[in-house]
Amino acid sequence: MSTLVFFIFFLSLTTALTAQTRDLSFYQNKARENSPLINKSNNNNKILQLDLRQVNSILKKPGINLEAGILFAPIISRDNNSNNFQWVSKTASDYVGYDQAYSDGGQYQGFISLNQGILNGSRYKDYENMAEISQRINENDILLYEHEIKQLVSHQYILCLRSKKQMDISRQLAADMESQLNILQKLVEKAIYRQTDLMLLQVEFQNYKLMFSTYQSEYQNNISDLNLLCGLDDTTDLELMETDFRIKPDTIGESFFLSSFKLDSLGINSNQAIFEQRYKPRLDLFATAGMSSIYLPDLRRFGFSTGLTFKWNIFDGRQKSLEREKTSIKLQTLNFDKQNFMIKHKVNKNKYLENIASIDQRINITNKQLEDYEYLLQVYSMEISQAQISVMDLKNLFKDIAIKKQENLDLKMQQQALINLYNYWNF
Repeated sequence: MSTLVFFIFFLSLTTALTAQTRDLSFYQNKARENSPLINKSNNNNKILQLDLRQVNSILKKPGINLEAGILFAPIISRDNNSNNFQWVSKTASDYVGYDQAYSDGGQYQGFISLNQGILNGSRYKDYENMAEISQRINENDILLYEHEIKQLVSHQYILCLRSKKQMDISRQLAADMESQLNILQKLVEKAIYRQTDLMLLQVEFQNYKLMFSTYQSEYQNNISDLNLLCGLDDTTDLELMETDFRIKPDTIGESFFLSSFKLDSLGINSNQAIFEQRYKPRLDLFATAGMSSIYLPDLRRFGFSTGLTFKWNIFDGRQKSLEREKTSIKLQTLNFDKQNFMIKHKVNKNKYLENIASIDQRINITNKQLEDYEYLLQVYSMEISQAQISVMDLKNLFKDIAIKKQENLDLKMQQQALINLYNYWNF
């Protein structure tokens, strides 16, 4: 029995010496690096820059096209009581085919065309403004993603530490129980206690070994979940460093969470500005150069043309006013969501602060109770060596200590989890 406990302690010591030590910041950094949402937002910013360059090319640079076409309209001439196939009609008067006034016998075209928008500076400014706002939205999303990742990883890290501390508690209880078993073994041999008393403690000792094994498995599962959350494929033996969350000072000024509402509002107005571009006057310059001929291609029919096109949407069934109403409703909805969020934000912060204060008081009480239990255990250890108490009393004391240590640990972990949540909202 003592050999088994020694093996447990030796195994734990060896693991501690060989295991790789990692802290909370390691996992938070890995989670940020491997976050699909952050990666997507970063790539969206790159796409926004490419979109803006594309719009710049469309609005400010000329579009040049090369065009060519050949049209044949052959006929079957019946002049002079004969049927002659002619690719290009010359002077036929009785024929089968398209009316020559339609095709003039054929068309041959080949030219290069240029189209350049004029007075598009204000249009580009609208797109540039929309791209800037979209980029700020993505950057704000990244900031919020990082903040949320920090909170989620911290919570899972707390669960890992909780399992680790539960292992430590069960290990210590097993060690204390073994010490009492060694004393009781000698007393049984002297016929001071019965063999059944020894067996009773041995069963309880097995319970603590089972507890250790259970918490060890739970610890490994929590580590696996932590790795999954951080995007790590890792089976390394780990030793997690302790962490102690502290309440951050209250946020000065507007919460970062509210930045999303402000940027979304700018985005809605920007989309409205893009929509209203269709109602601005549009002036385009065009030019063509090349060949345009009928009948057979004639090399003398090369030339060019140029001109302007003007377009201005005067009326389209009140679509602009309807779109403005939709935009106004979207802004009202956004403002309502913002006010609702501000209430929840304040309520959550106050709730977590109250819960933390309550748990702090309970932790102080359980700490004092554990001190009393430790003193009582020392007294019981001395009394059992003198055969002054029953084994059942000692067994019950161990059970009470185990329950109280678990209660104390749960309170401390709840406190850490609540502080983590408060710091998340206090942003």
